[in-house]
Amino acid sequence: MSSGELISIEPQELQFPFELKKQISCSLQLTNKSQNYVAFKVKTTNPKKYCVRPNTGVVLPRSTCDVIVTMQAQKEAPPDMQCKDKFLLQSVIASHGATIKDVTAELFSKDSGNLVEECKLRVAYVAPPQPPSPVREGSEEGSSPRASVSDNGNLNASEFPALSRSYFDPQDSTSEARALISKLTEEKNSAIQQNVKLQQEL
Repeated sequence: MSSGELISIEPQELQFPFELKKQISCSLQLTNKSQNYVAFKVKTTNPKKYCVRPNTGVVLPRSTCDVIVTMQAQKEAPPDMQCKDKFLLQSVIASHGATIKDVTAELFSKDSGNLVEECKLRVAYVAPPQPPSPVREGSEEGSSPRASVSDNGNLNASEFPALSRSYFDPQDSTSEARALISKLTEEKNSAIQQNVKLQQEL
């Protein structure tokens, strides 16, 4: 949480799961800790790279507001995945009942005697969520009849004994193991039928 008297910000760091050529969004939650209407404005050191919605607004007393920061799709990854971009959130007490129309540049001008609170937010790139490993997918495909027929139309029967061995322990004669064996046998028969059909078509 930010140390601001008026608004607390969560999170303190904008974390983008960086992926090339992909637009990525990240949300900030602003919480008005005061009994006043609070106007806010979000600025960034790199305005061409980010889209902030809303970039100005009013948070009602004791309520929250979500701000979505969207990073435009990037053509190249930054060196060491470090990001020097920063955001500045300015907040100031607005008049009671203020709306977005009342949020003006003068409101955030310190020259006009307004007490403007500022909170700097850093940007961090995090690793994107990893897709499931291809090893798992491969073994799932191995149990499907279609994957068992190799490109030249011959049945790749060696896959089935390997599957039976990995799932069935000879000492384990439970109904679950039997059910699995019968399922594998059905799949094997189905694959053989498919193979025969394919050979007839050829």
